[in-house]
Amino acid sequence: MTLRGRIVDWVLTGILILVPALVLRSSLIRQQPSGFDRALLRITAPLEAGVSWVVEGIGSLWGSYVAVVDVEDENQELRAENERLRKELATMTRRAYDVAALEELAVVKQRTPADTVGARVIGAPLSPQFRVLRLRIDRGAKDVQPDMPVIAGTGPVGKIDKVYGDYADVLLVSDSRSRIDVVVKRTGARGWLVGLGKPDSYACSITSLELAANPEQRAKIGDEIVTSGVGSVFPPGLTVGTISSLDGDDGMFQKVEVTPNVDVSRVRAVMVLLAPPPPPDPEAKTKKRSEPAFGARAL
Repeated sequence: MTLRGRIVDWVLTGILILVPALVLRSSLIRQQPSGFDRALLRITAPLEAGVSWVVEGIGSLWGSYVAVVDVEDENQELRAENERLRKELATMTRRAYDVAALEELAVVKQRTPADTVGARVIGAPLSPQFRVLRLRIDRGAKDVQPDMPVIAGTGPVGKIDKVYGDYADVLLVSDSRSRIDVVVKRTGARGWLVGLGKPDSYACSITSLELAANPEQRAKIGDEIVTSGVGSVFPPGLTVGTISSLDGDDGMFQKVEVTPNVDVSRVRAVMVLLAPPPPPDPEAKTKKRSEPAFGARAL
């Protein structure tokens, strides 16, 4: 570097050191500033204001960035906590529903004098109209066989259809292949409950329901339909559903539509009847005289 270049550098360095020192001196003067000080402050004031604006802007931007980062971290923590609570709520709700279903099945088991086995629903394929087509349970060939009746807390669900491995499919009451001998509880009229197999409903109909001569003995909307226990694997007295509509008659038989009592879309546990209930003992209410002990009767 030439001597002239060095001199220029020294001069610029001196100015950069001297100007801030003079500005600082002028700013710290408590007495009346001189003309030189006033001129120096007037020249450097815009520069000082610009530098201050830039520094404050950078500080504000940094503070905003830090605040945004903190808020984002807090939001992530809140979202994670919210997701955890939602999962816990779903788990507790599912457990509460399972407990309620098991309590209903316990009541059914007490009312049904037959050998049974409990099963959990592990699958429920849906139609395009979001109707359950069949149920799959966690009982297989070791436990159940085809045609065994399946019931829930509110009534019959269907019958075991296919058994494979450790699982089995349940043919629903609403399936077109299902037939159950039933009775209109109010009138005692019998008929066959047949599933309509509709993809958008669980409706069934009753065939061979005799048209009574007395209008009061005819089936009406709202009548309960129960299993007859005759010609069917289901025990008698189980409520299958209620009559939802009347479709007239053909001169001999009434045409009615039945809505099943069991909402299969909400079934989580079922009971499979392994054997039909024993017939009632005709002598159950007959008082029997005690047999003599050791060939002698007490006086």
